Amino acid sequence: MGKRVFTNCLAATMVGGDDGYGLIVDAAIAVSDGRIGWVGAHADLPEDYADWPHQGLDGALVTPALIDCHTHLVFGGDRSQEFALRLNGASYEEIARAGGGIRSTVGATRAASDGELLTAALPRVDDLLADGVAVIEVKSGYGLTVADEMRMLRVARQIEQHRPVRVRTTWLAAHAIPEEFEGEADRYIDEVAIPGLEQAADEGLVDAVDGFCEGIGFTPAQIRRVFEKAKALGLPVKLHAEQLSDLKGAVLAAEYGALSADHLEYLDPQDVPAMAASGTVAVMLPGAFYALRETKMPPFDALSEHGVPMAVATDCNPGSSPLPSLRLAMNMACTLFRMTPQEALTGTTLNAAKALGLGDEYGTIETGKRAELAVWNAPHPNYLSYWIGGQLLRGRISGDTFV
Repeated sequence: MGKRVFTNCLAATMVGGDDGYGLIVDAAIAVSDGRIGWVGAHADLPEDYADWPHQGLDGALVTPALIDCHTHLVFGGDRSQEFALRLNGASYEEIARAGGGIRSTVGATRAASDGELLTAALPRVDDLLADGVAVIEVKSGYGLTVADEMRMLRVARQIEQHRPVRVRTTWLAAHAIPEEFEGEADRYIDEVAIPGLEQAADEGLVDAVDGFCEGIGFTPAQIRRVFEKAKALGLPVKLHAEQLSDLKGAVLAAEYGALSADHLEYLDPQDVPAMAASGTVAVMLPGAFYALRETKMPPFDALSEHGVPMAVATDCNPGSSPLPSLRLAMNMACTLFRMTPQEALTGTTLNAAKALGLGDEYGTIETGKRAELAVWNAPHPNYLSYWIGGQLLRGRISGDTFV
């Protein structure tokens, strides 16, 4: 990689500033060897950068590239029929207990070849790239055998070979109880979730470990056993917590210093201080809230009062959030959850990076961070949450290249 100075732009650095955006008007961003070497007002550009190649951006808005920190992008089949069932009054839990839901996707995923899974996932990745996304987290959880869970993670890792994106993989075998283990959740943990995690870790396929702590998923005690194995393997954890009920999953996540606790609609405000003390990021998933027509919102006032960082993600999956647009998730976070546009952009940059343990590399425009930036046809960062749909992305800066 070479050197370049990008000029004539409005930079939302996401560092400081009374507006929360850290805006720099008529900014210059110096990049060397894939890292940001300097950022500031063009008028203050040091002489050391005077003879570097310069590229003007015609007044465009520049932000850190977006990060989707919670997705289930790799899966087989679809669940459009369940959408119709929900519109006719069936609940998510009722569909799951009748053999639909996650189990339906498990059957389709097991039946699909690796090539079919990858081919199906890439258009969803393309949709996210069109929204300025440079980092995507992809979970397993639709195989529910050791072999199929590992296969999902291998396919997720292959995405990097086909698209200009960084993928973080998460072991989510504790996502649902497959039909062959009906009524035997503990045996499933013993025979699939834990030994499979060991094998996936041995192959270097896992960046983090997740679970679904819910009445239709796994109990806190069962999740604790998975977390203990993750801890022994030196892997960070995260958790689907308090989506449909309050099982104190967020408290459990905080106990293990989890990177994030996600969903949180039923989070008790009294449990928020535990998340704050552990530094656990609260990941908001408005796509699932919208698709399931939920009405109970996460306790935003308590999360804000205690300084818990809040991220926003698509939760892109075939059942509860068929949403491959992070910008739309930002808009939903504002319109449904009453987050501000600044909170939504922080949630898809700075705090999303924290939720993946990548805060030292991504999420802000500052010296030393990776030069992974999004260039927008937008007059102000508020516009990214305000304008619903459409092509706002002008291009991406990756290293010293604007494409």
